[in-house]
Amino acid sequence: MNLYDLILISLRTLAKNKMRSGLTILGVVIGIAAVTTMVSIGQGASQLVRNQFQNLGSNVIVVLPATSQSGGVRQNIAMTLTEEDTTAIAEECPSVLAVSPLIGTSGQVIGGNINWKPNEMVGVGADYPIVRAWPMARGDFFSQRDVTSAARVCVIGNTLANQLFADADPIGQQIRVKNIPFRVIGVLIPKGANLVGQDQDNILLMPFTTVRKRLQGSAFKNVGLILVSARSEALSSQAEREIRTLLMQRHRILPGEPADFEVRNTAEVANVLNIITGTLTAMLSAIAAISLVVGGVGIMNIMLVSVTERTREIGIRMALGARPRDILRQFLVESVVLSSIGGIIGIALGYGASAGITWLINVLLPSSKWPFVVSLPAALVALGFAASVGIFFGYYPARRASRLDPIEALRYE
Repeated sequence: MNLYDLILISLRTLAKNKMRSGLTILGVVIGIAAVTTMVSIGQGASQLVRNQFQNLGSNVIVVLPATSQSGGVRQNIAMTLTEEDTTAIAEECPSVLAVSPLIGTSGQVIGGNINWKPNEMVGVGADYPIVRAWPMARGDFFSQRDVTSAARVCVIGNTLANQLFADADPIGQQIRVKNIPFRVIGVLIPKGANLVGQDQDNILLMPFTTVRKRLQGSAFKNVGLILVSARSEALSSQAEREIRTLLMQRHRILPGEPADFEVRNTAEVANVLNIITGTLTAMLSAIAAISLVVGGVGIMNIMLVSVTERTREIGIRMALGARPRDILRQFLVESVVLSSIGGIIGIALGYGASAGITWLINVLLPSSKWPFVVSLPAALVALGFAASVGIFFGYYPARRASRLDPIEALRYE
């Protein structure tokens, strides 16, 4: 008897006791659904983390002044990073793709008759769009010539453009920042909210030299921090080491002395967060998988009952020439079919539940944009695990059936 015939016989046998078969696979359905839901939600969390770090930029490394501890409060040391540090990193670190200094400021922006306060008002370099992987929707970003001449030009985010100019084209329009006129030359593509719900598109970018000279009135060449993009994720750690070595030399910091700067690699932070979400997903999936054991025990119990009920049938089969291994295969296939049906239903319910949970999260926290992830490998693993449960817990009843004495089986009432 081939496998196809065994599967058909198993389906007919299970169909004779629909209620009992349904209750038997319920444990498997619950277990597979729970595991599938946990894996899907966990993969969605990992994808969310990756998306947020992609929004931050391409392999971004942040260089900022060191902080000190004073009275339990973290305080910034004097501004130790300079424009020259930025230039040196760009020219002397082979693993670095692009560099942009950053100087923060704040205030009201006036466009026509409308006042608006952006979430971010920052002075940056000409390579800022490369570092942040943030292309233009309209217009152009300011050039290195604009930076050198401290030109009164700016680039705005999509939210700021909508607030100040509504349906009008903002390119070429004039805005005022601290009573200083700026010409809008570009609008960034929308990025949406970040992980904490802050609108990233409510932003105003200006040349950092313009912010320093015209808005702050400073003659110093210090910058608040430096954003660096490594050439690739694989070179991110190498770029971090090159930056650290270069700045130690430039700032004349001897070995063993504390540095007056900090270098933070966002790729490493992203990896740590992915490890954390992966570990939590594995733990929750392992807890959910306990119900699979319960379902497996249910399958074993039902199969033992089935062996008892069908003892006479087994005797007839053996009398007609069926070998013990044929009986073993028959009951083993029934067990696998039972658990596989439960696995298929569980996968469908699991993905339905994860879609519902994802929808609910996005309704309650619309800024999160939690992604719904369907993983085909995870579904195949879950189905394989369900079949393994059937084999593991169905082997003993199948083996017991195959060892029945044909004569005793025929006499069984």
